[in-house]
Amino acid sequence: MPHAIRLFLCGDVMLGRGIDQILPHPSDPALHETYVRDARRYVALAERQSGEIPRPATYAYVWGEALAELERQRPDVRIVNLETAITLSNRHWPKGIHYRMHPRNLPCLSAAGIDCCVLANNHVLDWGRTGLRDTITSLHGARMASTGAGDDVAAAQAPAILPLGNGARMLVFAAATGDSGVPPSWAAQSTRAGVHRLPDLSSRTVGRLAALVQRYRQDGDCVVFSMHWGGNWDYSVPQDQREFAHALIDEAGVDVIHGHSSHHVKAIEVHRDRLILHGCGDLLNDYEGIEGHDAYRGELGLLYFPTLARGSGRLLELAMVPTRIRRLRINQAGDRDRIWLRDRLRRECRPFGCDVDLGPDGRFGLRWQ
Repeated sequence: MPHAIRLFLCGDVMLGRGIDQILPHPSDPALHETYVRDARRYVALAERQSGEIPRPATYAYVWGEALAELERQRPDVRIVNLETAITLSNRHWPKGIHYRMHPRNLPCLSAAGIDCCVLANNHVLDWGRTGLRDTITSLHGARMASTGAGDDVAAAQAPAILPLGNGARMLVFAAATGDSGVPPSWAAQSTRAGVHRLPDLSSRTVGRLAALVQRYRQDGDCVVFSMHWGGNWDYSVPQDQREFAHALIDEAGVDVIHGHSSHHVKAIEVHRDRLILHGCGDLLNDYEGIEGHDAYRGELGLLYFPTLARGSGRLLELAMVPTRIRRLRINQAGDRDRIWLRDRLRRECRPFGCDVDLGPDGRFGLRWQ
């Protein structure tokens, strides 16, 4: 469609621990977790569950069948929530889980043509502020934009600005909330590097964000606001989150709310013809073979391809491709998995006025009132 913009959005992309260990340049596998002390243990668990994993794998390996879909869809902009520090730092933050990828494994992101990495999340400072700076330096050196974290609060709040051609731009803002696991000490300040952490979801916060968006927005721009919010395992959408998303659209002029943090997909909503993804789930992680929370089917994910009207940001179409993590790799979901995920999405979306269709090609489409 010549007067449209197609995006690629997804949930959490976690390239540390087991994923990093199968890539050509694994980091030191030593971990600081209570039960697992060696990152290679996560590879062994995945192999016990699903079979042998190549080592070293190619940089493209972990993206698996997602690469063919990206080539088919040809999105104008590709955005992921990167929940991994790209660093050689060994000074870990005193918390339970730490994700780190060796900087020489950065071609793993380039292999999928990623344009922008959202960094406002609860893992980007796992290896301290040195790890954060290394991450941003690595991404920018590879000509990938970042947003949601920076050397000070102004840098953390600033959007990634991505050209769309003919003078149009995509602005990507990002922020996180405390309930997603981002501690107050990670908040960027005027003289301290960190994350764009929101104090609350109040009308005052909306007003500040509306002023921030308007400071950067120009005629013809499309605006994505990426939010890391909520816990890991819960389908419910708190009322304050829903009202906040509506307010960002109504008052700040945001076109797409890109929500994530939950390890499973959540409801989708369309408000005033603007897309709200309340929770995109995990696209890639190393949880394979770990027991617990099986009812949520966290290994199932989605590739989201929204199409927006150029110039207005109005949602024209949302295509989704169901995926499954197997052998630490993104695979297209099988027939039973697609039906299960379609039915679960239908259940969660209907209270928000949306429904999900399963097409003959195995892809999902969104219908809204």
